[in-house]
Amino acid sequence: MIVEVCANSLESALVAECAGADRIELCSELAVGGLTPSYGLLKAVKDQVSIPVHVLIRPRSGDFTYSEDELDIMLSDIKLCAELGFDGIVSGVLLENFSLDVDRTKKLMATAGNLKFTFHRAFDWIKNTSEALGQLEAMQVDYILSSGQQKSAPLGIDFLSELNSKSKKVQIMPGSGVNAGNVNAFKLKGFPAVHLSGTAMIKTLSNKPAISMNSEGFLSDDHCAVTQLSNIKEVIAKVK
Repeated sequence: MIVEVCANSLESALVAECAGADRIELCSELAVGGLTPSYGLLKAVKDQVSIPVHVLIRPRSGDFTYSEDELDIMLSDIKLCAELGFDGIVSGVLLENFSLDVDRTKKLMATAGNLKFTFHRAFDWIKNTSEALGQLEAMQVDYILSSGQQKSAPLGIDFLSELNSKSKKVQIMPGSGVNAGNVNAFKLKGFPAVHLSGTAMIKTLSNKPAISMNSEGFLSDDHCAVTQLSNIKEVIAKVK
């Protein structure tokens, strides 16, 4: 069984390799489900980590429907990952009706070329999973990362097992809430791989700051923060 570790930093990636992980999914910002890592982090991990690394391509938090400009950014990031010599890409696109965006996902895969391709947990939002599984198999996706459409993979293990039995080519990779206490359940069910972060919150400051830089109002699955023309023009008009 392949053990893939979702690493959010160079330190996490090095720890995963030292612990014996088979592969890393590299991202940033675990709190929002992961975002594309910076060039600096990509370069550092490529220079210092020797096990295979798959890179998350997700330009922002929120939903998995993207504008043409956002798609272009994703394609550029995939090209960069290919140039840097990474082993795989983790990404995917949905339509607003929670079905697979076949055309745009195909564009991501075409740009990835020979790199391994994982369709990420956007799969857990898809309403017709049987249709989506067939579409992803036809595209020759390598992995589907899923929690079984539940808050965690242990809760979704029955759905994941059903999905695994239906899959003919794509490998189903349970992820979210996987740990040493439950991983054997997935091994016994015959899954080829599991995905986990294995993180703990480590205190970095001796004293808590008086003002938090976290903004809960920006955390949403169905809203996205976008600068508004009228808001900026109003400020500009008052100071210029």
